[in-house]
Amino acid sequence: MNEKTRELAELKIAKLMLKFFIPAFIGVFVNALYNIVDRVFIGQGVGSLALSGISVIFPVMLIVMGFGMLIGIGSGVLVSISMGKRDMDKAEKILGSSFLLMILVSAVITIIGFSIKGPMLRSFGATPETIQYANDYLNIILAGTVFQVVGFSLNNIIRAEGNARIAMFSMIISAGTNLILDPIFIFGFGMGVKGAAYATVISMMVLTIWVLLHFRSSKAVVKLKSEHIRFDTKILFEILAIGMAPFFMQIASSFVQGLINTKLIAFGGDLAVGAMGIVNSVATMIVMAIVAINMATQPIISFNYGAKSFSRVKETLRIGMISATIISILAFILVETIPGTIVKLFNSSDPGLLDFGRDGLRLALMALPFVGFQVIAGNFFQSMGKAKIAVLLTLLRQVIILIPLLFILPNHFGLNGIWISMPISDFFSAIIVMFFLVNQWKKLNIKS
Repeated sequence: MNEKTRELAELKIAKLMLKFFIPAFIGVFVNALYNIVDRVFIGQGVGSLALSGISVIFPVMLIVMGFGMLIGIGSGVLVSISMGKRDMDKAEKILGSSFLLMILVSAVITIIGFSIKGPMLRSFGATPETIQYANDYLNIILAGTVFQVVGFSLNNIIRAEGNARIAMFSMIISAGTNLILDPIFIFGFGMGVKGAAYATVISMMVLTIWVLLHFRSSKAVVKLKSEHIRFDTKILFEILAIGMAPFFMQIASSFVQGLINTKLIAFGGDLAVGAMGIVNSVATMIVMAIVAINMATQPIISFNYGAKSFSRVKETLRIGMISATIISILAFILVETIPGTIVKLFNSSDPGLLDFGRDGLRLALMALPFVGFQVIAGNFFQSMGKAKIAVLLTLLRQVIILIPLLFILPNHFGLNGIWISMPISDFFSAIIVMFFLVNQWKKLNIKS
């Protein structure tokens, strides 16, 4: 048993989670800067319509990220479970098969993306005033899809093997590259939204090179070996089965975001879409902190579930839910207290955008205190390989409850009906999630 597996099996849960959480939080925080920094620079330097244009791209970015999560999280869970079972050979086969799958999926996304980008942008809310900005940004992002999918997916496997600090440095290097290049390309070279897109793709390329070098180094617990870079049908189905929960969540989020954009255009116009971009950026920063808790708990839960150490699984879940709820409550207080100040970080010159953004933040994020434990719950079932339950729970907030509300409430409450659909969905899905959690906790009590 090497040092990493010994820690997962024996180290005190609270200490182990803190050890994994700090680098995970730093990593996801800087990763969230990708889109947020682009929006800040574009909103301040190019204008509110340009900000609305790249906000239209957000659903497309969610789709690409969804495929990265499908492979990265699915294979990461399997790697952790295999390590818990002391089957390192299978762990390396999982890595090799998933790497080949990343390349294939990236090529398919790129080809399909270019072939349908026009209708896709219009369906996601692009208007004649914003479609050129959206198109310029999307062309470059699609060309760099392979770097986003491979870089994100492999970095998740680095975290799953217990190398949380290396995964953190991966994201710091990548996001730091983006942060440096954004102002150079946007302002220095006068490239506008194209400059933001080029900066993003180059930073993803840096991430991909970095993680590939890791899996060929002595620091890797699981090695990327040439003999394992081949399709193993059984392993691929296992990856897809486990990764389906976050994949469906991202894809559903993409199409729901497209629906929200079209509703915003109908009831508020282009500035309302720009405000949604700000709401998404703020929500991303908040959820990323909770996602960092997920990243800290996933290898612990998966490893100990594979090793049948169910008491450690329960303790990890308990600490994760408490921590996520605390973060959600603190974020709720901040958003409800200074929404105007937050909006001005993105654009300080358009009073219409300020009004839309301030109302959007206050209303759309009203149910934040109920969001934290729901995110942890979805990851909990996913980490144990219970894909069907994980898919159901992740779709509750994003699709099953939210979509009907988006069709009903705006007709009665106008633009505010769009904003309040989100917290209502969060509240009712929280009740259902709690039922599943209590039931699974009882099952773990029996096994303990």
